[in-house]
Amino acid sequence: MPQELDETRATAHLPGVDVEIVHRRAEDASAEMITISLRAAPSFEAFGRYLEAANPLIAWARFMELAWQPWLGAFLPPQGGTKR
Repeated sequence: MPQELDETRATAHLPGVDVEIVHRRAEDASAEMITISLRAAPSFEAFGRYLEAANPLIAWARFMELAWQPWLGAFLPPQGGTKR
């Protein structure tokens, strides 16, 4: 008698990338399997060219600036100094 397949599936649709994660037991029930699938549009090659052209240090610095902006605003004076 074949065993019923117990499977859990999660999907996410991000800008330019679709992600699918599938978790299931192997047919003989001796192991579990997780499969992660990524689909990029237009392609991973185009995304790689974009990363090669971009300066990753500047991108990281901008990301950190945005992440810390709420806390830094409480301690730093506004840009341009104070007006009298």
